[in-house]
Amino acid sequence: MTSSRSQHRNTRRIADALGDVLEARVLTPAQATPAVLEQAALVGFGSGIYWMGFDQRLVDCIRPLPDMSGRNAFVFATSGLPEPPFRRYTHRLGLILEDRGFRLAGSFTCRGLDTWGPFKLVGGVSKGRPDAGDVAAAKNFAESMRLIAEDGT
Repeated sequence: MTSSRSQHRNTRRIADALGDVLEARVLTPAQATPAVLEQAALVGFGSGIYWMGFDQRLVDCIRPLPDMSGRNAFVFATSGLPEPPFRRYTHRLGLILEDRGFRLAGSFTCRGLDTWGPFKLVGGVSKGRPDAGDVAAAKNFAESMRLIAEDGT
């Protein structure tokens, strides 16, 4: 599972919860080499959302990958605000993964503390998130991904 920077450790909390259920290591994009990814039947790709998109370092890690056909992937993210219908960033990252040959098995998003720009003036938005409910939801999502990985479809 790859997870990019997380200023408030929002995404790391979710990555760790997913990794616990999946019994998987959480890697940075730099650690997610083709040799490492080729050994996995299921790979999660996630980051916090910056300017309505995934961390560019994560995207830059995916684009040069060789053909990853036969491997399932999922997307996860934390964001201060909900994903807007006019800019579906999880869908865009899913398309990039499919272009590399991955089968997109699902996506998970939840709120996370965001102190960007004007939000900082009020102490941020989505304070206290991800919370215990978000972590539990991430674990439930991971269970469904684990079943997909075990089934191979």
